[in-house]
Parts: sequence; C-alpha cells; structure tokens
Amino acid sequence: MPSKKEISFTSEVRIRFAEVDPLGIVWHGNYIQYFEDGREAFGRHHGISYLDQKANNFSTPIVESHCEHKLPLTYGDVATIKTTYVDSEAAKMVFKYEVMNPKGQVVCTGRTVQVFVELQGELSLTIPEFFRKWKQKVGLLNG
Repeated sequence: MPSKKEISFTSEVRIRFAEVDPLGIVWHGNYIQYFEDGREAFGRHHGISYLDQKANNFSTPIVESHCEHKLPLTYGDVATIKTTYVDSEAAKMVFKYEVMNPKGQVVCTGRTVQVFVELQGELSLTIPEFFRKWKQKVGLLNG
C-alpha cells in the first residue's frame, strides 16, 4: 500500500488592529506570519513542533517563501489557515498554505521550504533520524 504524501492541519487566527494598514486591510507582510502561525499549530498537532526539533538538536530555518494574494482580510476577521506538509525525499520540510476569510474564500496561498540545521550550525544533507521516525509515525514512510 503506498504511503500518503501530504498531511494537513487547519487553524484560525483573529486579525488584530496592529496587523492592518490605514485602509483597514491586512498589510501584505503579515501573511508570512500567518503561515508561521499555521506551521506552529500544525507542528503542535502532529508532534513535530519547533520545540520537538530543538529537543533533537535541530532548527529548521526557512530558505524559500512564496506568497500570492487574492483577496483582502480586514480587522476583526477570523481567518482559517490550512497548512499542508508536502512530503519530499530530500532533507527539507515543504509546506503549502491556504488562508481563507470568514466566508471560506481563499485570500492568500503560499509555500515555504525549510532545511535542517544542527544547533551547532551544520546543514544536514540527510534526513535526521528523529524526522524519519516522525514520518513513519504519521504514515509518510512505510515501516
């Protein structure tokens, strides 16, 4: 039986006054923060949070990000963030995002790529053992 190649988690964020511009719409740079909010919620839910990574002597800095804006969010909206981990055989974490407004319309999509760096600063060219075990646990790798 083939393994699944993506897993997702959906979370919400309420748009704060400090996140909007003088026109009352979310400033474009805040969407990267919403991606991080989604990634953190995904990690806590699926057992691969930043704290889990740190406990295994790794950090995962972002080396690529992409964001495409479609509709605005405004102060007070509750946005839904669907965060999806896209499996890769490489030593990296790829996430894609859909941010939706209260009407369920997609307002922004995006993608980030993170690599594994040992806390001492060494880039890992192979998948760390803790991450391989996590992928097995969530069904992304066969036993």
